[in-house]
Amino acid sequence: MTAREAGELLGGNQARISNIEAGRSPVSAAMVRTLACNYDCSDEPLLEALAGMTGERRRGWWEEYRGILPTGLLDLAELEHHATGLRIGHTVHIPGLLQTIDHARVVFQQGVPALPPPEVEHRLSHRIKRQAVLYRDEPPTFTAVLHEAALRMQFGGPATTRAQLRHILDMSERDHITVVVIPFASGAFPGSGQSVCYACGPVPQLDTVQLDQSHGSALLDAEAQLVKYRTLLDRMEAAALKPNKSRDFIHEIARSL
Repeated sequence: MTAREAGELLGGNQARISNIEAGRSPVSAAMVRTLACNYDCSDEPLLEALAGMTGERRRGWWEEYRGILPTGLLDLAELEHHATGLRIGHTVHIPGLLQTIDHARVVFQQGVPALPPPEVEHRLSHRIKRQAVLYRDEPPTFTAVLHEAALRMQFGGPATTRAQLRHILDMSERDHITVVVIPFASGAFPGSGQSVCYACGPVPQLDTVQLDQSHGSALLDAEAQLVKYRTLLDRMEAAALKPNKSRDFIHEIARSL
């Protein structure tokens, strides 16, 4: 259904539909149900999940960066904010939600083309604020599958890397966080070379995959894509060490620096 057709069902207000779809206008639970009726959607669990996301009247903290940072970074922060669970698979980078300030600063300083210092600081503050999702009262479950290569990349030198690894170990002790490692000895595994974030929604229809690419971030939500990346992450986890052995492995790398 086009925005014009949907707008006609609301009394000819196409602009309102366009603003809702673009995220520029808030939407109430009652409007969600009206739209669902117009769209012949009778999936009650999905409607309840969508209606439950309308209660926040305040703008998300990420909105303060609109016009300053790429919209893909804002979308990622919002995605994490609403997720009930996060599954991460990284081969050569530490996930942003687990990065220390010093590690993250070095990452941003390696951008091509080079970012000016104010831009680095904006991205750094945004990344650190994203991490608050892991510290809130009811945090999402968080599972990170890291390859040994990501743990051995010395962003900022040995001291910064040791501090980064210790931070990962500290975070892995939290009840809702699981960190597992794929060692070099595991050989080939599905998804090598990719960075994948699978965000679980309140219902499966609201699951979303976020991929980091050289030209920016990509968000995927088609069922076939979701199945593919769930399977990929399952296989990555199967290739990884168990959580306790992964912690021992990270300890050994930190001691070797």
